[in-house]
Amino acid sequence: MAVTTLDLSDVHWRKSSYSNAEGGECLEVRDDLPGLVPVRDSKAPHGPALVFPAAGWSTFISAVKDGGLSGS
Repeated sequence: MAVTTLDLSDVHWRKSSYSNAEGGECLEVRDDLPGLVPVRDSKAPHGPALVFPAAGWSTFISAVKDGGLSGS
């Protein structure tokens, strides 16, 4: 499997509308890369980012919105 490095050092992140003002549950995404969705914890901006295929991220978000990942 090939590993590709994606330089995310000079990008503009968008904070999730579900993140709160007290600093908890802060998720940032970048949604302007064709076919990819980098995701990171805004409390650790120099930490790692997870990069998902756009189709997989879309499926995940749909499942969350539909309650398909309730954990019960």
